[in-house]
Amino acid sequence: MAAKLRVSATDLRGVNRLTIDGIAGVVDLVEAMHYNVASVPKILAKSKRERTTGITRLVYESIRGVIALVGHGLDMLLARLEPLLDAHSTWPGREPLLAALNGVLGDYLAASNNPLAITMCLRRGGIALPGERASLAAISPAGGRVVVLLHGLCMNDLQWKRKGHDHGAALARDLAYTPVYLYYNSGLHISTNGQAFAEQLETLLQFWPVELTELVLIGHSMGGLVARSACHHGTLARHKWVKQLHKLVFLGTPHHGAPLERGGNWVDMLLSISKYSAPLARLGKIRSAGITDLRFGNLVDEDWKGRDRFERSGDVRVAVPLPEGVACYAIAGTTFKKAGDLSARLIGDGIVPLASALGHHDNPRLALTFDESRQWVASGVNHLDLLSQAEVYAQIRQWLATSG
Repeated sequence: MAAKLRVSATDLRGVNRLTIDGIAGVVDLVEAMHYNVASVPKILAKSKRERTTGITRLVYESIRGVIALVGHGLDMLLARLEPLLDAHSTWPGREPLLAALNGVLGDYLAASNNPLAITMCLRRGGIALPGERASLAAISPAGGRVVVLLHGLCMNDLQWKRKGHDHGAALARDLAYTPVYLYYNSGLHISTNGQAFAEQLETLLQFWPVELTELVLIGHSMGGLVARSACHHGTLARHKWVKQLHKLVFLGTPHHGAPLERGGNWVDMLLSISKYSAPLARLGKIRSAGITDLRFGNLVDEDWKGRDRFERSGDVRVAVPLPEGVACYAIAGTTFKKAGDLSARLIGDGIVPLASALGHHDNPRLALTFDESRQWVASGVNHLDLLSQAEVYAQIRQWLATSG
């Protein structure tokens, strides 16, 4: 018998708001195309994005009014039902769907106060850690060696477990680390998440029930960028946890961006060339700030503030080196059996090229200097295999088991 789909009223309210906003956006898009076609412009003329006039405009305004009224009514109804339905939100697919939605639209969800927006916290077993010493000690035996794992774009902390393996659980078993997992809205700017994560670590250090002797961070994909951003902001804020950070491991982290986002930026530009297709470019521009940060690997506010993040531009990042006094390690993946092939270097793990994952860059100012002994390439794996391949874990375990 198929499992019943159970969703909380809070989820339904969030989906309702998102649906209403989405329908309204489509209405805007159709009206813009209607205006552009009706005005018979030159094919390559710039779009003024003006609304229609007369009776046509009245029709579109009426549609928007009905959409807003229906959306508000449903939202009020679901708010009344929320106390009755929240206890039954046990649908197993809720967490990954919510994570994916936040990855794509997370900045919009947060800005519009949508209930579906994820609020950052540290978790174990999908349960948020309390911000007090006594409760932390009661959750599980807490050791002095702590490893914090940061997930990637459109993912969540529970997805560190893949194909029956979890790097954090394995390190607890083999090296007596206490694993803690970051849960965050991956659609927000990386610098925003980096600053928030730095504060989370400072609180963790303050309330950890035993003396914290060693702190290790492991970031997969975007999670590695959030970790680097946190180190930068934590250093500026003179946080105590920065001095406790011993090692930092990156798994398929796009230190210098990912080609897929750069390709998306090209599509935006091409669609904007013609007045007829310009409204369609808005569809590409719904992607989150977190995604556009992956074009070059933005880490700080200065990389994006005061700029149109969808505009075609060069790499203007502020150079952020690896944190001083921290042993940093990089694991890159390639879907090919031989990492030395040109195709293997360009394609990498299917998402992140080898050069980006290993910190290589033609500009010495931006290049990251990982020691040769602290770089490793996993062959025959894709981006997600970095979470489960036995050889990848063996390399992480070897690095963390040795000093320095």
